[in-house]
Amino acid sequence: NAGCVIEVLGDRPITDYTSLEAGKVRDVLLDRGLAVTSIKRIFGSIRAIINLALAEHGIDARNPFANIYMPEAAIAERKPIPIASIRHIQRECLVIDDENRWLLALISDTGLRLSEAVGLVKEDIVLDADIPHIVIQPHPWRRLKTKGSARLVPLVGASLWATTRLQQHDSRYAFPSYCSETGCKSNSASGALNKWMKPRLEEDAVVHSLRHSMRDRLRAVECPSDVIDQIGGWSSSSIGASYGKGYALTVLSKWMKMMED
Repeated sequence: NAGCVIEVLGDRPITDYTSLEAGKVRDVLLDRGLAVTSIKRIFGSIRAIINLALAEHGIDARNPFANIYMPEAAIAERKPIPIASIRHIQRECLVIDDENRWLLALISDTGLRLSEAVGLVKEDIVLDADIPHIVIQPHPWRRLKTKGSARLVPLVGASLWATTRLQQHDSRYAFPSYCSETGCKSNSASGALNKWMKPRLEEDAVVHSLRHSMRDRLRAVECPSDVIDQIGGWSSSSIGASYGKGYALTVLSKWMKMMED
């Protein structure tokens, strides 16, 4: 979230920023297609960071990111993307065959959160195992949303193709356009992918909709809900799900391959 400010306004002393510039950050995020609710969360984190810095260093200054006007959030249900539309997007990804399309293809058949995918390094991608998979783990440049987000996710279909293709560049980072040791530019990735997807889908969908679709696709093959939760790193409502080591990679792979058929 701090990276959003640095990207738009530059890395400067916090007292140099103005409310006018904070409004510019808001406008840039709106132009990238982020929901108002997401922008409010980002601004909440930025305000908290600045408030802490002001208090800890005894700086008598107003927080420039306080009381910034936000438009009314459109309350709309995030609808999953139908499988036919997902296949159409995946086919175009194979044809264009570049970094953005690898990222989109990876998410389309794994249900990863965008930040989880953007923050990967090549060491997280295991292609020479009996079951190719990704290791989702925290990194200094990208934290995970919850403790349960750390997991192994099998690679199938378009996601397996994408991880094979991204091996061709020399960077340690899977998606070097959006990730480095200084952090992940998930918002930039979101804006670019949403802009590309919009004219190619009849549905009003965004890249995060692929994550919702993954849950529906697994439900369609009658995958158990706790297996779905483990694949997607969702918090389970079952108390029993917190005990034991969870399902083996072979079990997860079986259900994901059924989803692909």
